[in-house]
Formats: sequence, structure tokens, C-alpha cells
Amino acid sequence: MKKIVFIFITTILFLSCNTTKTTSKQTNKTTQNTSQGKQISLEDIWSKGTFRTQRLGGFHSMNNGDYYVVVNNNGAQLDKYSYKTLEKVETIVTTNNLNGINSLYDYTFSKAENKLIIGTETEQIYRHSSRGIYYVYDLISKKLTKISDNKIQEPTLSPNENKVAYMYNNNLFYKDLKTNTTKQITFDGKKNKIINGITDWVYEEEFAFVRAFEWNGNSDKLAYIRFDETNVPEFSMDIFGSDLYQTQQVFKYPKAGEKNAEVSLHLYNIQTQNSQKIELGNKQQYYIPRIEWTNEANTLCVTTLNRHQNNLNLIFVDGNTLKSNVLLNEKDAAYVDVTDNLTFLKDNSFIWTSEKDGFNHIYHYNKTGKLINQVTKGNWEVTNYYGYDAKNSRIYYQSTEDGSINRSVSTIDLDGSNQQKLSIKKGTNSAAFSNSFNYYINTFSNAETPTIYTLNKAKTGKEIKVIKENSAVTSLIAEYQLGKKEFSTITTKDGTFNMWMIKPANFDATKKYPLFMYQYSGPGSQQVANRWHYANDYWHYMLSQKGYIVACIDGRGTGFKGRDFKKVTQKELGKYEIEDQIEAAKELAKRNYIDANRIGIWGWSFGGYMSSLAITKGADTFKMAIAVAPVTSWRFYDTIYTERYMQTPQENASGYDDNSPINFTHLLKGKYLLVHGSGDDNVHVQNTMRMINALVEANKQFDMFIYPDRSHGIYSTRNDRLHLYKKMTTFIEENL
Repeated sequence: MKKIVFIFITTILFLSCNTTKTTSKQTNKTTQNTSQGKQISLEDIWSKGTFRTQRLGGFHSMNNGDYYVVVNNNGAQLDKYSYKTLEKVETIVTTNNLNGINSLYDYTFSKAENKLIIGTETEQIYRHSSRGIYYVYDLISKKLTKISDNKIQEPTLSPNENKVAYMYNNNLFYKDLKTNTTKQITFDGKKNKIINGITDWVYEEEFAFVRAFEWNGNSDKLAYIRFDETNVPEFSMDIFGSDLYQTQQVFKYPKAGEKNAEVSLHLYNIQTQNSQKIELGNKQQYYIPRIEWTNEANTLCVTTLNRHQNNLNLIFVDGNTLKSNVLLNEKDAAYVDVTDNLTFLKDNSFIWTSEKDGFNHIYHYNKTGKLINQVTKGNWEVTNYYGYDAKNSRIYYQSTEDGSINRSVSTIDLDGSNQQKLSIKKGTNSAAFSNSFNYYINTFSNAETPTIYTLNKAKTGKEIKVIKENSAVTSLIAEYQLGKKEFSTITTKDGTFNMWMIKPANFDATKKYPLFMYQYSGPGSQQVANRWHYANDYWHYMLSQKGYIVACIDGRGTGFKGRDFKKVTQKELGKYEIEDQIEAAKELAKRNYIDANRIGIWGWSFGGYMSSLAITKGADTFKMAIAVAPVTSWRFYDTIYTERYMQTPQENASGYDDNSPINFTHLLKGKYLLVHGSGDDNVHVQNTMRMINALVEANKQFDMFIYPDRSHGIYSTRNDRLHLYKKMTTFIEENL
């Protein structure tokens, strides 16, 4: 079954999560409304959707034929189109035919694409997980079948389309669609104790998957992971709500150095109705971040990792005998990334991506794990694997061949020959290919061009037709006479780094401007990218209209410039990253048009951690800082993420403590705004509370705001972001 990636026609801008009133007044206040065009308002960004762009809704490239599917009519119908002509072929289903179903955005095709799973009444649990009422719709018989009266998770059709497996109350079930009977597979599931077939919080957040069960090719076996959370410490959050008394949300959350869930691998046989534990011995290691059946119906591929995450095994398990063997072992001095790029070809040879030559590239191995060849090579990175055209032995991929801030679409023969770049325009290109690899839809944008969708020939990359473009947004933005987002590099004593800068539209090099820096800086991340604007970009443009220069620098530890650049921060998370932000600020301060006494910085999550370090360790450089939902000590964050880069606190205490802003609050000189949601299940508000205690202990004044019950993204209600950005804008105007 193929999961749908949803690309909605947005009604508001994408809300990026990378995301007490001050009384001090600034004597040399920045001049307002410095440009001649219209002024961007916070309401334009966060309420009105003034700058929204049109997108393809609920796009799905079909497995059968050169067709794709999109959701139209505000979610009311699912339409099938031809890649070749871009003409609508048919309406697959409309909500008029589905009693009680009002939207089709939550849909999943079966592998053979004769049936759909459609979700309703869905409610979010954590970042990737949700539960809801689900139905199976038979596209041939037009029959609609409710899977369960209960709200369930991750319903998944078997390859033969006769059964659907799902999780309810931490146990696995399957429904036989022919007999309309339901069978319970596991019985020991219990909240905060045992989970069968669904990942726990930390796996979901850090390994980015929820469904931990998979049908085999013959539809007669289910492999699943069991999580025993019994000994994992619990975290609790008060939920203030609207009742007289608050409630508590309690869940298992392993902080760095603490116990994780004990995971085990199991196989359920539909015919015998029995489960067996798959004993992997020392091959299992500590984590099981992926399971996947190969093209051989009874061969299961299992990925395992040690706790340090620097030793990865790919293991083949025979679904009949349960015997296993290590197919591939990959080690790294720092860590090995877990991706979804593993692809099995018809002969069960497989494609794999790895950084082992210093950059992320594509490799081809035979079915026994022997390397056939390295497919791509060069001082650039493969950033997405799109697929393999078996008829022509061609691989399609996305990469940084046009420079680390850009993305291009390319093709290459499986043996590494005949490499060809398909995309022409420089910026961010991505592709969705037809089943035959005759066509693809290219999505393109850069800092000056809103998103354009075009139909292209896969063989040559030639553009056939524009499907959707956003020239109206270009015309609209022209009315605001904004400054350009200028891309360049900046060199400090520690290296050369990518940078963008936004100056006021009427910039005058003879004047001095306050500098406001934005960054995220987390491992493998990227903020300096040549793509169309997100919501934060418009806020930064708004600040430039008020007379600020806004800049962003991707320092050491960020991604897409090779393994060594990214992994230099190992065991010292925060050390090199903050050095680079401080040194970049000092370099920028040397420019005649920058006021060295008026430099500020802000960030969200890891970026909030960085801005907290900037206003403490960089107190002589930064006049003010804003930290939203910051980590303030890696001791408070989860095992999988933190230990990947830091090992455990027991092994690396100095790495944790020497880079925690909590331990440097005595250095604070400038103005500091601390913001957090009390319902943040990811970066707990504990981080902010402990930072507050340290600031009070150091007798340092600061400003703070808590958003009750809001999660990490602070967007529970329609006014959350508007309120937050008003607060931050006021803080900047009064303190920078």
C-alpha cells in the first residue's frame, strides 16, 4: 500500500515550527515604513492569507498506468488525470456517494488501487499519529465498508485487498472484508505499558514513523514490532482546559540516558492464527527503526541500530523458518542516518543511500548484500531518491548538484553511467513520476518565483505544459516593493557559510541599520535555501520594511555540505553552532551599514536553544534575543535524538553541561524574551522553567510568555501565531 503525501491548496501560509511586557524604551528607535510600497501586516501573514499560493491538493501518482490523482472541489471529489494529456479521465469518488463522509483529503490506495481507505473524524495524537473512523471503499463494486465503530490507528489493506489490519487500544486487529469478521491478534496491549504494531512517542518523533506492522506479499503474514514501555520513565503535563480543575496528560518519555522501551519483532500467521517472536540475537542490537517485506513475499528486511546509532544492520528474515542473516552493516564514527530510501528491485537487489564516501550518494547491492557499484559520486549530495525505471535501467533522484542551497532533478543509469540533469531552472526542484517513468510533474520555486507545477518528459526533462502557477502572487508582492532575499556566503575564522540577507527596499549604504538574525542550526537542517517564501519570510520582510536588516547563516552542523561539515558537532551539540552565529554577527558588524550595537537574534526549538546561548555566551555581541520553545539542557530531551549526537549524559557530561544556556545565565546583559507552550510534548516547558530558575538565581531580568496547553508549534487556535508574532514584533521594536 502506498501512503499519500498531502499537498493541500492552502488557505493560510504554511506554519513553520522550525521554528511580560518590557518597559525599556529605545532612544534611537528604528524608522517605521521605510519603503514606498504597501506595508505587510501581521494580519496579512497570519489571518488573511494574503500571500497564499495555490497547490495541487492531495496529489498521488498511481501505480497503474500514467495517471495521477488530486483532491478537488474543496475535498469533495477525487479526480483521476492523465500525465500525457493532463486531461481529467474520471472522477473516482465523490462525497455525494459516501454517506457521512464530508472530505476525501485523508485517503490511501491499496497496492492494486482497486480499493481506498478513507478517514473521517480524525484527531491528532502527536506529530505524525492520529486516530479516526475509517472506511474501505471498493472502486469496482462501489461498496463502502466501515472498518470499526471505534476510533482506530493506521488501517492498512493487505496486498490482495481482502483484509485490513489496524491498531486499537494498543492491540493489533484485522478485518476480513469477505466475511465481514474481525480478528484480534494481540491481547496484552495497555496504555503506558505495552504497544503492539504502533510506535511509542520517541520512535514516532525521532524515527518518523507510526505504523510498526507490515503485510507480506502473499497477504498471509503480518510482521510487527512490540514495545514494552513498562520501565520507561513517565512525563506528565497539566492540561488547563476550560473546566474548574485541570487534568494531566501522562505518557512515556525517555530522556537522554534513561531507559527506552524494550522492542521485539513478531510474526503473525493468518492461516495458523499464531504469533511467533523472531529471535535476532545480537543482530537485533537496541533499536528497530524500520521493517519492510522485500520483493520475495516471505523475506522480511529488518533495520537495527545500536544505542549510539553508529552501527546499523540490514537483516533478512525468512518468514517461514524465521532464520536471519545480516545483509549489510554500516558504521560511522558519529552516527548513521535512518532513511526511507531503501528500495528493492525485481531481483531483490537493492538501492541504498549512504554518506560513507563523505557525501550522501546512491549505492546498488545484490540480494546477498554484496556491493555492485556506487551509482552517484561527487562533492554534492543526493537529497531524494525518486525511483527506478526497470525498463531502461535508470534511476531518478534529487540532489544539490546546482549548489547546496538549490535542488535539481537528475537521472542516471543503474551502473553509474549516462548521468543527466533534467531540471533547468536554478532553485528548488522536486518531481513526481508516472508509473512508466515517461512523465513527471516538476515542482519549482526560488526566492523570486512562487511555486510552478509543470508536466515534463522524463527522458529529457523537456517541459510540456504548465499545470499551475502563481503569477498573481508575484504581481501582488510587487505592490509591496520588498527588498530582495540576497544569497551569498560569509567567511569567519572558522569557515565559510551560506547566508541570506534581506535589506530594506530603499537601502542606503551610507546609513546604519539594526541587524536581526534568524537561524535554526540543528543537525542536518537548512534555512539558507533558494525556495519560495514561508510565513517567517514574510515576517522578516515586514521587519525590513520597518528598517531592519534580517540575515540567516547556516553554520557548522547544518546539512547538505557533506558528512564532515554536518557531523563536526558530534558530542558537542551547540558549541560550534553558537560560535559560528557569534562570529558571523561580528563579521557583519564590520560592515559600514550595520549598527554593531544593535544586533538581535531569534529562533524556535533548536533555534531557541541557539538564541539562548547567543544572549549568554554571546552577550557582548547581541543586544537582544527571542527564544521560542527552546531546549535549555539536552539532559531534558529524548534519548534517540539527543544520544545520536551526544551519546548519554553518563558518558559525556561535559558535552551536555558546557553547552547548556542554563549554566551561563550569569553572562546575560541584553534583553531576552522566553516563550513556550505549556502543552509542548516535544520540548517540554520544563526547559523554560529551569531556565527561569537559573536566571532568577543569577538575578537577571528577562521577559517571558507561556501559552497554556499549546504544543511545540503554538498553533492550537487561529489567533495563536498572530498573538505570538505581535508580541515578538513589539519586543524587537522596543529593544533593537
